[in-house]
Amino acid sequence: MMLFKLLQKKVPELAIIIGILLSILVPGASQSNTIQVMENQTCQRFDGWGTSGAWWSQFVGNSAVDEQVAELLFDKESGLGLQIYRYNIGGGEAENPNTRIWDRWRRTESFYTLNEQTGKYEFDFSRDANARKMMDLAVQNGATGIILFCVSPHFSMTASGHASGGLTENSSNLPRENYQEFVDYVLTVADHFVSLGYPIRAVSPINEPQWGWGGEWVGQEGCHYSPEETVDLLELFAINMIKRRSPYALSGPENGAMSKDWFDYQKKYFLSPILNYYCNTYSGHSYWMDNDIEGKREAGRRFALCFPGKKFEMSEWCELPCKLDSNSIDSALYMANIIQQDLTLLNATSWQSWTAVSRHKETGGTVISDTLLRVDPAYTAVRYNKRYFAYRHFTSNVEPGAVRVRVHTGDLLSEIAAVAFKNCGKLTLVLINNEEADTPVRLKNTGEHMQVFTTDAVRNYEQTYDGECLSELSLPARSITTVVINTIV
Repeated sequence: MMLFKLLQKKVPELAIIIGILLSILVPGASQSNTIQVMENQTCQRFDGWGTSGAWWSQFVGNSAVDEQVAELLFDKESGLGLQIYRYNIGGGEAENPNTRIWDRWRRTESFYTLNEQTGKYEFDFSRDANARKMMDLAVQNGATGIILFCVSPHFSMTASGHASGGLTENSSNLPRENYQEFVDYVLTVADHFVSLGYPIRAVSPINEPQWGWGGEWVGQEGCHYSPEETVDLLELFAINMIKRRSPYALSGPENGAMSKDWFDYQKKYFLSPILNYYCNTYSGHSYWMDNDIEGKREAGRRFALCFPGKKFEMSEWCELPCKLDSNSIDSALYMANIIQQDLTLLNATSWQSWTAVSRHKETGGTVISDTLLRVDPAYTAVRYNKRYFAYRHFTSNVEPGAVRVRVHTGDLLSEIAAVAFKNCGKLTLVLINNEEADTPVRLKNTGEHMQVFTTDAVRNYEQTYDGECLSELSLPARSITTVVINTIV
C-alpha cells in the first residue's frame, strides 16, 4: 500500500496502470479508489453561506465598484450567491476624538451622535451611509438574511472611553450598569432596519469574548467578557427580545477559537435556562485549529453529545495569519479544506467568511490578502483572490435546506477531502485533491445528468463537463472539483 501511494506521487501514469491491473486481478481492489455518497446517512441541514461587511463596506460603499462587488458576492448567477450578509454595528471609533486605533479602516461609524446642547447621545440613522449602501446592494443582489453584529459597545458606554478594549487586558470594558443601555442601543438599531423592510435574521452583540482586547494592543474594536459576563449580558438581550417580541434571533457568543475556553463558554451558555430556552444555535469562529482533524472531530463530537438538538454556526474564518499568495492555488486549497472540515467535523449549519474585500496596490507579484476580493486604493478596480473560486465550489451548488450526507472514500484516497449534500433531486459532491498528481476516482452514485466544475492552478471554477453521468473521473493535481448529479430532470 505504501509503495502504491509513493508511485501515485512519483510516477502517476504507472500507478494508474497498476491500479487497473489490481482491479482485475485482486478481488475488491477496485474499491480502493471508489467514492460513494451514502445518501441515506444524513447529517445536518444547511442554513446558508455568508460573509462580513467589516470593515471594507464603509469605504467601498458609494464607490465606483460597489455594485460590482455586491454582484460578485451575492448574485446567484454571476457571483457567489451568498445568502447571509453580516453588518457591523460599529463602536464609533471613527468619531471618537481620543481613538487609539491606528488603522483608519478599522475605525467604524455608529448610529449615535452627540447633542452638544444636552451632552447626551442620540440616534442618527443617516450615519454609516457607505456601509448601509453595501447592505442595500447585498439585499438587491440576493442576500436573504442580515446578521447585525457588534465587535464592541459604543465607546461612550465603555469603562475606558474606547471601543478598542479596556485599558487593562482581560477585563470587560462594559460596566454592568451600562448593560441595559447597550441592549437598548442594539435592539433599537435592529428594530429600525426591520421597520424599513430589511431581512434581519439575528443580532450578535458579542465578538470573541475570551481574547484580552485592549491594554497596549488596540488594533481594532473589541471587548472582553468572562463566560459569566457573556451569559449575563446575553440573558438580558434574550429577556428584552422576548418582551419586545423581536422577529429576529439572538446569536452568539462568537467565540474566537475552539479551545478549552471555547467549551467553557458553551457550557455556561447552555446551562443558562434562559439561553437554553431562547437560543437553538451557538456561533463560533474557526480559528487556530486549521487542519487539526482530530481536534475538530473531538470538538464536534463533544458539542453533539453535550448539547443535543442545538446547532453550531461557523460565523467567521479567514487565513490567520495570512501567509499564502492569494493568487495561488495554495490559498484556494487551504480555504476549501477548512470549509470541508467545518462541515464534516463540526457539523456547521452555516458558514461565513471574514472578510469579503481588502484594499491592495497591484504590484504584479505575490499578494498577501485574507479576503475573497480586493480593490485598488482608488476603489476603481476589483480583483479576485483565488480563494473566491474555492468558496464558489460550495456556495453555487449547496443551497439552504440541503442536507449533508456521508461520503465514503477508498483507502487509496487519503489525500482527497470530500463533502456531499442532497436537496430536491440534486446530489452535490465537493472533492478536494491535495495530491501533487492527477488522481483517478470511481463514482458509485448515478443519476440522469452530471455537471463538473474545476478549480486548479490555471482554472477558476470552470465547467469541465456537462452530460450523462460518468462513473470515472480524473481529479487534477491540487484541485477542487464539484460534481453535481441531477437525479430528476
